[in-house]
Amino acid sequence: MQSLIMIESTREIIGRNSTGAVSVERRYYLSSLPAKAAHLAHTIRAHWGIENSMHWVLDVAFREDDCRIRVGEGAQNFAILRRIALNLLKNEKSTKVGIATKHLKAGWSADYLAKVLGLPT
Repeated sequence: MQSLIMIESTREIIGRNSTGAVSVERRYYLSSLPAKAAHLAHTIRAHWGIENSMHWVLDVAFREDDCRIRVGEGAQNFAILRRIALNLLKNEKSTKVGIATKHLKAGWSADYLAKVLGLPT
């Protein structure tokens, strides 16, 4: 371990129906990287940017936040299946459309679904 990092994030919710509430959150990290604040901050922001964009795609394309599976291991199993589907759709390059459109197209066309899955048509 070379560095102990504390990130403090301040968030103010501004909008038509908001109260302007401010929240402060602290996150702590242990790292094997040298303690250079600018580099560590960039690395952490990059990680969260990727994480947030993936969750946004999962929510928009697969409506993950609307899923009501709560029994046993079902929620975790479906989360894994959604990520597998997301990776398969990202790797399919024959159509230049977004993930949500590819998801719909795979549901409408057995031939396109086979292409996404890498099966012979």
